[in-house]
Amino acid sequence: MSKFGKGYNRVFSEGALTLGINFPIEAYADGPVPMMQGQVDLAKRAEGAGFAALWSRDVPLLDPSFGDAGQIYDPWVWLGFVAAHTIDIALATGSIILPLRKGVDLAKAAASVDQLSDGRLIMGVASGDRPVEYSVYEQDFTSRGDVFRDRFDFIRSATQAPKGFDNRQAGHSGQLHMIPKAKASAVPLLVTGNSRQSPAWIAQNADGWLMYPGPIEKQRMVLNNWHASLEQAEKGWKPFAQSLYIDLVADPDAQPTPIHLGFRLGRHALMVLLNASQDIGVNHITFNIRFSSRPVEAVLDDLATYILPHFPAHANPAAPAKT
Repeated sequence: MSKFGKGYNRVFSEGALTLGINFPIEAYADGPVPMMQGQVDLAKRAEGAGFAALWSRDVPLLDPSFGDAGQIYDPWVWLGFVAAHTIDIALATGSIILPLRKGVDLAKAAASVDQLSDGRLIMGVASGDRPVEYSVYEQDFTSRGDVFRDRFDFIRSATQAPKGFDNRQAGHSGQLHMIPKAKASAVPLLVTGNSRQSPAWIAQNADGWLMYPGPIEKQRMVLNNWHASLEQAEKGWKPFAQSLYIDLVADPDAQPTPIHLGFRLGRHALMVLLNASQDIGVNHITFNIRFSSRPVEAVLDDLATYILPHFPAHANPAAPAKT
């Protein structure tokens, strides 16, 4: 059984593909800032439809050159709010920019969301790629790779509970502790892209790899390299996840045409793409519907009826005991 909580176990299993959806669950192609209306109802609708995960981005500042405000709200505040209105769906970050913030604050936020959501957190992490954010946070952009590793290690150690750890007993130990700890044994940490790390480091330390979309043959090579890195690190299987922008049109037979980081296509072509992705070893795809040309409710209904039954979320086992 996985050492992670029920969010990770709902999303990831070797040889299988599940599907998630990014916040905002909204079309906003005309500008960088979404309306963020009805998002809780849409999140509940996505959970009821069978999506495995809801993904929240870390966009601290609205950078005009980047052109996307994400879900606007701080990801930890937002996921805490969403956790109170959902039950089983995984809550994922894609991705928290580690070098911008202090490790203890990140660890505290992650463990808090994980506990309050009953172990549903999956923490995607990244080094960040926008210098303007680093200047505002008064952090050094050039050293972000080193800082990323330091933050990663701190979060792992601070949120992981030793065997027999108890919050109340920690208050009598005479030692400095960060509480709470993860709901299960650890908060799963997925590295996004390279995050200025070597493939060997990612394979050794990450609990999975979160990548950008690409043509199937290119993704096949990326996955082959990932599996080779895991083998060289003497690690077993670890999941591979990716994002995908889609504009799912009403015509089920519409062939794919490229859009930003994805495709405008009908449901039959989407099924072909998802089956091919599963065949090469992709374990999770999270949809971004920012460029949808149809009402999002219609898109969710089509996905629920025709797509999600073929890629169901995994049943949540009982939470593993802390080790």
